[in-house]
Amino acid sequence: MYNIIIYIYLLGVAIASRWNSKIRKMWRGERETFDILWQKTDPNAKYLWFHAASLGEFEQGRPIMERLRKSHPEYKILLTFFSPSGYEVRKNYEGADIVCYLPLDTPLNVRRFFKIIHPEMAFFIKYEFWWNYMTYMKKHDIPVYSVSSIFRPQQVFFRWYGNSYRRVLNCITRFFVQNEKSRELLATLGITNVEITGDTRFDRVLEIKQSASQKQMPIVDAFAKGYKVFVAGSSWPPDEDIFIRYFNDHKDWRIVIAPHVIGEDHLQQILSKLNRTAVRYTKTTPEEAAKADCLIIDCFGLLSSIYSCAKVTYVGGGFGVGIHNVLEAAVWNVPVIFGPNNKRFQEAQELLATQGGMEINSYEDFERIMDRFDSDAEYLSISSDLAGAYVKTKAGAADKVIKGVGL
Repeated sequence: MYNIIIYIYLLGVAIASRWNSKIRKMWRGERETFDILWQKTDPNAKYLWFHAASLGEFEQGRPIMERLRKSHPEYKILLTFFSPSGYEVRKNYEGADIVCYLPLDTPLNVRRFFKIIHPEMAFFIKYEFWWNYMTYMKKHDIPVYSVSSIFRPQQVFFRWYGNSYRRVLNCITRFFVQNEKSRELLATLGITNVEITGDTRFDRVLEIKQSASQKQMPIVDAFAKGYKVFVAGSSWPPDEDIFIRYFNDHKDWRIVIAPHVIGEDHLQQILSKLNRTAVRYTKTTPEEAAKADCLIIDCFGLLSSIYSCAKVTYVGGGFGVGIHNVLEAAVWNVPVIFGPNNKRFQEAQELLATQGGMEINSYEDFERIMDRFDSDAEYLSISSDLAGAYVKTKAGAADKVIKGVGL
């Protein structure tokens, strides 16, 4: 049944690729994978294989890859992606020797894949469980590790109809899970080869902070100098309706907006909501930014560093499909505000519990929190320290994983 579903999915992807550019990139990329592997694989080398669905999972695997590359140079690294949003951004990642798409999980693709490359071990990040790949590795004694994985009762493995697919979990050599709940759920299936190591994203954001501290950002520095700055990251229109309304009336704050979708229509929509002077990052100078009230980030790759100039931060998505990365903000010792759709995100729940994070459901909630930050310096300082301390206390997962696999 699984293979039938995969082939149906494959047909759907082929058809959809005619009209959807993202799917077309994935379709073409998967078809080119075997050429890439034939050209770049060194038959005499020993490979560690890392697989990430997309960019977020890549960031979780990255601390492990980079530690192993430094401590075990005798291994080469193969990095595969499922989604174009991961591959297109990181296809030139220098921390891996080969970067490519993972061919769809058909029996034929699996045989072709392992005919070319023979990994010493494989690391699948978070939610990735591919039946044919993992069954092959189990059969051929290739260790497979599930890293930063997290399990919930709603997943197919724990449903009455999930019996056939949950067998893929028996192919995993060891699970490195994020929390106790995941360990308990796996135990209900008789799976005990589990270690609670936490989430490697905490290691990653601390690394980003360290490298970002050395990054020069003259436009941001000129904009922020001498002012209280609020940074809104990965925002969507419902988020912007709330915080822009507040800052239009509070002239003593400056605001940086880094929207999740950087498209001209969205950028113009943001500008239309502001009644304060605003400049776009790619179209301004430090001199112009120093005179503006709002700085709009209209490019990628800066947000994690820009959080460093904030007194208070906001992470978007909580009024839509779910909040984005709160750790990138909290690591800078600043409180993080976010919307109500955060229940599936363990780090958001823990940040709320430590009081380094604040949930809002309306403009009135946001106004109340910001007014207190504005008037109570001690409260702002305590909330900031709690946010940063939370991230620091959760670090160390990458080293635990490496120790757990015996490297």
